[in-house]
Amino acid sequence: MRIDIVSLFPEFVAQVAGHGVVGRARERGLLALHGWNPRDYAEGSYRRVDDRPFGGGPGMVMLVDPLRACLAAARAADAKPAKVIYLTPQGERLTQARVRELARRERLVLLCGRYEGIDERLVAAEVDEELSIGDYILSGGELAAAVVVDAVARLQEGALNDAESAAQDSFEPGASDGPLLLDCPHYTRPVEHPLGAVPPVLLSGNHAGIARWRRQQALGRTWLRRPELVDRKALSEADRQLLDAFLAEAAGDADKPG
Repeated sequence: MRIDIVSLFPEFVAQVAGHGVVGRARERGLLALHGWNPRDYAEGSYRRVDDRPFGGGPGMVMLVDPLRACLAAARAADAKPAKVIYLTPQGERLTQARVRELARRERLVLLCGRYEGIDERLVAAEVDEELSIGDYILSGGELAAAVVVDAVARLQEGALNDAESAAQDSFEPGASDGPLLLDCPHYTRPVEHPLGAVPPVLLSGNHAGIARWRRQQALGRTWLRRPELVDRKALSEADRQLLDAFLAEAAGDADKPG
């Protein structure tokens, strides 16, 4: 997979690409990242890429022509077609389902805005999709692009040392027709610690029991923390029983004296 990032800070791409899962995906030839700076396509001695907004107001707006020329160069750098994705709070909310769809593509071009944003004429003419990572404002699209790159990179086949890691993440369906759940709790050595002990079921070697416990914890944790993700009526009978048992145990623990 190839991802081109159009940004005034292309060195940010190199920083993202050099660490963790993204770095490993690059080393294994699963992902190629390329940065493109619109300033390199600006005219004049000042290489200007922004100007004041018409109608007044604070801040600056990124110019059409440098961005358009930069996008054209990025598109032409590879024969595979790619849609331009603009990272903006006004875009569609990024979800794990959307990440899975993006990860199946051969190419992405991520456009990072700065200042007050990008001239709307460029957005209308050159942008195919708009994506948001949340309802808040960042100084630019680079951090949002980094989120997309990381989320997509880890779904490339071979990027993770254990392919099951992605399948068991939060927001991945636990069954083909199951709800999207938060991940269950995880533990490692030591077994005993002043902060508590590892749940005995995880030490039992009973794989069916461990799977049931993890499913119950994921259901319960999602119900408590993100209840909008769980439609109780749509749960299978087995899942409802697991959730009911979890909630009954949680209520019992809450009633115990501190």
